[in-house]
Amino acid sequence: MSAGTYTPRPGAAPLSRMIATQTVLETRMLLRNGEQLLLTVIIPTLLLVLFSAVDIVAVPTETMGTAGKSVDFLAPGILALAVLSTAFTGQAIATGFERRYGVLKRLGASPLPRWALMTAKTLSVLVTEVLQVVLLTVIAYALGWSPHGNPFAVLVLLALGTAAFSGLGLLMAGTLKAEATLAAANLVFLLLLIGGGVIVPLEKFPDAVQSMLGLLPIAALSDGLRDVLQHGASMPWGDLGILAVWAVLGLGAAAKFFRWE
Repeated sequence: MSAGTYTPRPGAAPLSRMIATQTVLETRMLLRNGEQLLLTVIIPTLLLVLFSAVDIVAVPTETMGTAGKSVDFLAPGILALAVLSTAFTGQAIATGFERRYGVLKRLGASPLPRWALMTAKTLSVLVTEVLQVVLLTVIAYALGWSPHGNPFAVLVLLALGTAAFSGLGLLMAGTLKAEATLAAANLVFLLLLIGGGVIVPLEKFPDAVQSMLGLLPIAALSDGLRDVLQHGASMPWGDLGILAVWAVLGLGAAAKFFRWE
């Protein structure tokens, strides 16, 4: 046995391994949280099934798919809602309370860089969104959904939507108190659910209001997904542009104003 066989080798693990480990931890914590699961999975699923089966909100005929089913209009909006619930509402609330309890401060002092911690949180959001999209797509197909369009455009829309909502969620969590974040995030979720074109077509609102609501990230994501999945558009550049602006503003503001304590 050569000398030095049991010599300690102190030092941090490789950065990629630390990010992967933190991502797994963040995902497990999110999926074990009953309230977050209600927000990210159960509510979008119930809304999809309920509004597809019952004509609670009258969907204009021109907004339906070729088969004339309301699910063709609702499914893209519910997918957008799933992104909102995970990337914005869920992440804002969870991060806000982690900040309050000092979890972020302690993690910020660990070998894991702060930017890597935020990267792990974002990757956790993406993993959760993949599970949401798969589940909602299966349910929508069972309800008679018949999507068509460019899958790459859908991925770009979802990615930009995630970036936009993540930036806004982190900005809220890093600047407000935890209780204020909890109330504000849920309020924004409800307001965007009603006025973001998710289940109520923007055409139902007055013309002056339509133009303002169309600039919201949830409206851009919903309309963009409908243009692709329902009407077969190749790439909805206008909606992508709106999402890109929100992503840059949200992530930039979060990076500048986020407080770890």
